[in-house]
Amino acid sequence: MRRPGPRGGFTLLELLAVLAIGAALLAVALPDLHALIRTQQLRGAASDLYEAIGLARAQAIARNERIRLAPRDPAGADWAQGWTVFADRDEDGVAGPGDDIIAVHGPLAPGLAFHFGFTGPAPPYYIAYNGAGRSCSDSNSAAARPGTLSLFHGGAIRRIKINMLGRARMCNPARDDQCDGALGPS
Repeated sequence: MRRPGPRGGFTLLELLAVLAIGAALLAVALPDLHALIRTQQLRGAASDLYEAIGLARAQAIARNERIRLAPRDPAGADWAQGWTVFADRDEDGVAGPGDDIIAVHGPLAPGLAFHFGFTGPAPPYYIAYNGAGRSCSDSNSAAARPGTLSLFHGGAIRRIKINMLGRARMCNPARDDQCDGALGPS
């Protein structure tokens, strides 16, 4: 017959000590985790918008017609509600049933803010490309429309700058001296 020996395991005191250490480490790491999430949300939103701008330009060249990128907000001002790339067939400036919808992006993470700094800065906001791939206005396909779209989240900034030729570039003002724009959302 075998004699019962000491059993393996942890005492309640040892478990409480491990839990206390884990809670302290989590409390230290949690603010960094929130900052990391905000940074990734900002990078993701900026990349998605940058790709939509590239798509609008490529489609304008391929179709040889004006393609528009605009916020999905009914007032045409809030990019955080998402955006639509479309050929504005009825020329009303709004993506609708008669238009050729090319791409739609849904709402972004809460806390993201935008500043639209293009020529003609009053809403409705939009980015349009003519058949030559140049940024243009709705009223005149030959009028260049350069500008900067700034995205803000948790103290970080990303910008998408469109030059006179319609070429877009994404930049981070913390790392690039040539990345000027709005200091905060308007």
